[in-house]
Amino acid sequence: MNPTINELKERKSVRIFENRKISEEDEEIILQSAIEAPTAGNQMLYSIINVKNKSLKNELSITCDNQGFINEAPLVLIFLADTRRWYDSYVHAGILPRKPLVGDLFLAIEDAMIAAQNSVVAAWSMGIGSCYIGDILENREKVMKLLHLDEYVVPITMVVYGYPTANQTRRKKPKRFNKEYIVFEDEYRRMSKEEHIKMFTERSEDENFDFYDFIGKFHKRKYASNFSLEMSRSSLDYLKFFQEE
Repeated sequence: MNPTINELKERKSVRIFENRKISEEDEEIILQSAIEAPTAGNQMLYSIINVKNKSLKNELSITCDNQGFINEAPLVLIFLADTRRWYDSYVHAGILPRKPLVGDLFLAIEDAMIAAQNSVVAAWSMGIGSCYIGDILENREKVMKLLHLDEYVVPITMVVYGYPTANQTRRKKPKRFNKEYIVFEDEYRRMSKEEHIKMFTERSEDENFDFYDFIGKFHKRKYASNFSLEMSRSSLDYLKFFQEE
């Protein structure tokens, strides 16, 4: 197995970091790796905020569901789905463009997430762990104010980076669903109840795994949680700026 494939297979989220700085050289490699990512029409419909201010980092750790490890990460990047840059370029060129719409936002989200993943893979190849923080979508009003965003720039993900502790390095990567439940040929297929039970049971390493108990607890902890509902509220608020004119 070549090194790139192996790193993709072995990479896992890291939430506990050594008290060790990331060098300016390695930080630059992470950022440049993001910039080299595939992008729709070479538009690069994203911007990246490199969070250096300790007070701002602390505020973000609170607004993002009170996740304290954000505050401990030596590198924090926020990837923005940015439809503002090209809109302004059209205006500066003397064009009267339509306002950015939902399709533009979705394309910008794709660009931003691809760039983020490039940075994560590059970091891991240098021994630097990372963790995606989807909760940056919470608390739209406060986050927009903290980051000086306007209505056409959406913080779609935040990623924290740092050197994993020994325990984090030894921690086993969570098993993924088997390919047969993820990859379909030619068309999408809804799975039966039996297949759902089999899918989760095969992924679990607990010989006493109980599908109903697991799903019930996961639903309460994630899908029906307050932070999940708040992310949806904030996302809908962002989306209203991209409605038809």
